[in-house]
Amino acid sequence: MSDDLTPAPADKSAPEDRAQTGPFDESEANPVRPYIDLGGIKILPRDGLNLRLEVEEQTKRIVAVGLDYADSTIQVQPFAAPRSSGLWEETREQIREQVRQQGGRVEERDGPLGPELLAEVPVTTGTDGQVGRRLARFVGVDGPRWFLRGVIGGAATSDVDAAAKVEDLFRSIVVVRGGSPMPPRDLIPLRMPTTPGSA
Repeated sequence: MSDDLTPAPADKSAPEDRAQTGPFDESEANPVRPYIDLGGIKILPRDGLNLRLEVEEQTKRIVAVGLDYADSTIQVQPFAAPRSSGLWEETREQIREQVRQQGGRVEERDGPLGPELLAEVPVTTGTDGQVGRRLARFVGVDGPRWFLRGVIGGAATSDVDAAAKVEDLFRSIVVVRGGSPMPPRDLIPLRMPTTPGSA
């Protein structure tokens, strides 16, 4: 326990009921549910859900999991975090800076998962080099010794029903931090899925 003289670290940012409604720590997850095991995270299969692994070309390591659901996409990444402080506050600041550097607009708002960023990012569309704008929602939740980040695109950036479905999907994710020491902000290793029941 820290005394009152220690400077306060960045607070964790998570829904009040995170331990009951997710995203879950491995210790909180229902052990009998048939999760798809991707190493650092487990995903609960559901109808209409497609899963893609995003691989870094040079290293061939998996750097993110892409989920297509409810006419939307959500890219998910789990990171190691300190036990007592959170990463979402600092990460939001970095995202804001990146979006502005790309010439985009970003606003912070309170969402169902806590503070989130709604960004409008310029993108080149088609072969004629037309510049359009793409909406993206950045969400993040600090858990015990981990931080889970999601980038939402598609219908869930503006449609309430799609947003609720994608938020529910994000909340059903289980983060497997593991016991090995890892520096904060390191990506928790992801791997090819093992199907439920094959472990």
